[in-house]
Amino acid sequence: MIGQSIINVTSGARGRLSTLWAGVFLLFLILVLQDWVAQIPMAALVAVMIMVSVGTFDWRSVTSLRSTPFQSSVVMIATTVTVVVTHDLSKGVVLGVVLSAIFFMRKVGKTVGVEEIQTPEEGVLRYRVTGNLFFASADVFAAAFEHHGHPKRVEIDMTDAHLWDLTGVAAVDKVVFRYRRQGAEVVVIGMNSAGQTLIERVGKHDKSHLPPAAAH
Repeated sequence: MIGQSIINVTSGARGRLSTLWAGVFLLFLILVLQDWVAQIPMAALVAVMIMVSVGTFDWRSVTSLRSTPFQSSVVMIATTVTVVVTHDLSKGVVLGVVLSAIFFMRKVGKTVGVEEIQTPEEGVLRYRVTGNLFFASADVFAAAFEHHGHPKRVEIDMTDAHLWDLTGVAAVDKVVFRYRRQGAEVVVIGMNSAGQTLIERVGKHDKSHLPPAAAH
């Protein structure tokens, strides 16, 4: 079906009607002319499929491997090798999707940022969080806070951040509890409705001052 669609387009097809006629003609060959189609030698069909592969392959993708992003090249090579080795297009597609998702999560995970905002008030720390907070960026988020000194009050502004999963909630709890163990008052502000819902369901810093193990 992929080969048929590509050949249809490269032959000049531009509208949806062309796809309909291509499918109807293929159906006519199978149902009406099946006896004549069965007379075609297998070698001829193999030759046709080889020419379809040669004609539909994007040869420029090979020459542009050096200039394309490393992740894209890895996905393309891994997908191609998997299809050739397993003779199963679906396995190659699944692997390509999984690799693309992993690379995307790693890239997005590095976009979270924590900026300390200068304040004239002594003993008060303010932080502005930006980006997406989830399992891939939780460690970066937690490490971005400085836990030195003994501030009286810590404000964490998450207006420009988005909380995605349970690991992100645990990272917020971790940071809040660290400051509270130092005796500071911690306030998390600017949380959007989706993040606030996660906090209300599984968060701990809004329900207790300290975890049970640290309360004694």
